[in-house]
Amino acid sequence: MTAPFDFEHLDLARLRARRGEKWQLYGPEVLPAWVAEMDFDLPPPVRRAVEEALSVDDLGYPLERPEALCEAFAARMAARFGWSIEPGRIEVLSEVVQGIYAGLDRLTEAGDGIVVQTPVYPPFLKAVRELGRRLVENPLVAGRGRYEMDLEALGNAPPARMLLLCNPQNPTGRVFERHELEALAELALARDWIVVSDEIHADLVYGDRRHVPFASLGPEIGERTLTLSSASKAFNLPGLRCAVAHFGSAELQRRFLAMPRALRGGLGSLGQAATLAAWRDGDAWLAALLAHLDANRRRVAAFVAERWPEVDHFVPEATFLAWLDFRALGLAPSPQRFFLERARVALSDGAAFGPPGHGFARLNFGTSRALLDEILERLDRALRDR
Repeated sequence: MTAPFDFEHLDLARLRARRGEKWQLYGPEVLPAWVAEMDFDLPPPVRRAVEEALSVDDLGYPLERPEALCEAFAARMAARFGWSIEPGRIEVLSEVVQGIYAGLDRLTEAGDGIVVQTPVYPPFLKAVRELGRRLVENPLVAGRGRYEMDLEALGNAPPARMLLLCNPQNPTGRVFERHELEALAELALARDWIVVSDEIHADLVYGDRRHVPFASLGPEIGERTLTLSSASKAFNLPGLRCAVAHFGSAELQRRFLAMPRALRGGLGSLGQAATLAAWRDGDAWLAALLAHLDANRRRVAAFVAERWPEVDHFVPEATFLAWLDFRALGLAPSPQRFFLERARVALSDGAAFGPPGHGFARLNFGTSRALLDEILERLDRALRDR
C-alpha cells in the first residue's frame, strides 16, 4: 500500500526535544527503546483534530459522557472484529491502567485471588499488589515458535475471583487464537471468574492473525467481562490520556460506577478529540504503520538470528515490542542494566514483567529503520566487547 506517510525520516534532535519520559528519563547519549511509545509523527487526522480544537481555544470542560466517542468505539469493534456492542455499556476513562485498578477495586475484595499470566505488562502485577489482592500466577509456556497458555495448570490453580487477561499479549506479542480463548472462557465460567481483558494492542496485529475480543465469545462469558481499550498504542497518543471500558452486563457497569467520578478523575477534551479522529479517520495511516512495523519486527528477528544465536526470540504476532531471552549470556546484573551501561540503549527490564522475565529484556521497535539499526548495532557492540 502506498500512502503519503513517512515513518523512515525521524529527526533525532526533534525527538530529544520531546518532554515525555521516553526521551527524558535517560541522558542525551542514550537511545530509548523501552516504554511502549512509538517515535512517529501524529496521524494527520489526529493532528488536524487537535489543531482545530486549539484554533477555537477549545480547552474547556468536556462532556462527562462523550456519546460520540462511545459510538465510535462500538462502530469500530463491529467493523474490525465483528463484535456488536451497545454504546450505553461503554464508559470513557483516562487510561487503560486506570481501568485495571478501578476494576480490581470495584469488582473484587481485599485478599481475593487474581489470575495473572506472566510475563505480563507490569501494572497488572503492581495493581494486584497495591490493592491487597492475592496473586495467582499462571506463567505462559514457551512452545514451538510462540508462547502458549498453560491451561492444564490454570485448571488446577488456587481459587480466584478474577482473571486479568492481556490480549494481544504484552510483552510476548502473542495473539491468542479463538480455540485458546474459548478454552480459557470455559475455565472462567467453571471457576466463576470475572475477566478484565486489556485489548489495547488489538489494532496492531500482523499478517493473517486476527484479534478476537474475549467478550465476543458468547453471551455468558461476555456478561462477566470488562474490556479495556484505547487508541493510545496504535495511534501513539498515550500523553492525551483517553481510554474506554466496555461492560458485558449492567451489573458490572453498576459496580464499577460505584466509584465516584471524582475519584476516577476527569476527562480531557484533547484526548477525546484525538481518539475520535483516530478511530474515524486514521485507518489509512494505521495500515501504512503496520507495514512499516512488520518490516521492523522482521529486521529484529533476522538480526537476532544472525548475530545472537544464543538469544531466544519469537517473532511477535502483534505489538511493536520484541521479547528477548538473554539468559544464556549471563548479562549482569541484568540485561537492562548491562545494555544501558555498555551500549547506552535503554530497554525494559524483563524482571518487571514477573518472575519468568528474569534474564529477559523488551525492545521497542516502533521507530525508523535507521534508529532501529543503530539500537541493534549498539547492543551488538556491547555484547562483542564484554
